[in-house]
Amino acid sequence: MSVIAILGSPSKNSRTARLIEHAAARLSRAGIAVETISIHDFAAQDLLHGNFAAPAVQQLQQRVLAASGIIVASPVYKAAYAGALKVLLDLVPEGGFAGKPVLPLASGGSPGHLLALDYAIKPVLAALKASEIHQGVFASEQQIGREPGEALAAELAARLDAAVDEFAALLRAGAALAPAAQATRLSEDLISRLISL
Repeated sequence: MSVIAILGSPSKNSRTARLIEHAAARLSRAGIAVETISIHDFAAQDLLHGNFAAPAVQQLQQRVLAASGIIVASPVYKAAYAGALKVLLDLVPEGGFAGKPVLPLASGGSPGHLLALDYAIKPVLAALKASEIHQGVFASEQQIGREPGEALAAELAARLDAAVDEFAALLRAGAALAPAAQATRLSEDLISRLISL
């Protein structure tokens, strides 16, 4: 099983990245590999012009389609997710999250930004056809250290650990169902071929 974490922060030293690092470490201990993709992995012109032919964009699309699940993380600015996240999500193929559980993570200056998870981030994830969208985790900036490896506030770490464990359970359930889903697709394909004869 593998997970793609999409980091929607324009900052190279991001508090939101600390959330992904914590989640990735916990998933790694459970035997689930996590690869983080950020806006800094792409040429600015490819992002601004939606250059789907760019090798980095094609790799993003392939990685998303091959992943078992997705983590989407963004800082909240003016009651919405970062524009950097929207740019990255616009590069994901139509229905690219289909059949995948998604764990949304957000950080903001105050708890007042909490509703951005439900009213800004989750509708976009639904539009990408995520099979199951976790309730997500919001963290205020005061709960997150800025430096890599710096500990999260205990209350936040506990909430994030619980969310990651639930996300891992969804991944395992999806992996267990994958052979049955493939058999169903093969059966449907066979039936449609027989009907066309």
